Amino acid sequence: MSTDISLILSKDGSHTLYNPILNETYHSKNGALQESIHVYIEYGLLAFSDQTNVAVLEVGFGTGLNALLTWNKAEELRLKVEYHTLEPFPLSKEITDQLNYPALMHEPMATERFKKIHECAWEEKIVLSEYFTIYKYKATLEEKSLPVNKFDVCYFDAFAPNHQEDVWREENFRKVFDSLVDGGILTTYCAQSNFKRTLKAVGFTVEKLKGPLYKKEMTWGRKLNSK
Repeated sequence: MSTDISLILSKDGSHTLYNPILNETYHSKNGALQESIHVYIEYGLLAFSDQTNVAVLEVGFGTGLNALLTWNKAEELRLKVEYHTLEPFPLSKEITDQLNYPALMHEPMATERFKKIHECAWEEKIVLSEYFTIYKYKATLEEKSLPVNKFDVCYFDAFAPNHQEDVWREENFRKVFDSLVDGGILTTYCAQSNFKRTLKAVGFTVEKLKGPLYKKEMTWGRKLNSK
């Protein structure tokens, strides 16, 4: 395993990773798996479960947990998901092979799906099943040009603002706002006041929602009546 990244167990028994350079974990230490299900599936993907097709933008591919959960749910719901994800610093196979997420899921295909997600080539369209197509981009949000009025939902899963301030700048959220369809949402674990003010400044209607395990709040931004 890389000496820069260490594997730790969160309170729900699922792994997270610790980045010593940023002094930050990839997922909540209070429950990595539960956080991702709550923030990105229950309050993200499932907001569009009545559709036949959903386009997802993820900022922060990281461990691939959100992608795996989304693929699992897409198959369950027979929901066609087009998944675009940004990650400037992909993890090594040595690390991702040790992550225990598939073992904790009640889904017999989870292990195979997790492996395929990480083996996918970057910068290409990869059709993994009838219901899940993935595009992995080795780029930051600042670097990546995003299509306008494309995505139904953005999973904003970057490291926290106090550890990675550049990612949370207003111009990035303006870019995300423009990339969402009308009625599209941004969902994230972050509930900082400055962040919510930034979302409002670029045009999002902001809601405070109940947070995942051991966390009081999370944030939901919706794009409404854009011009």
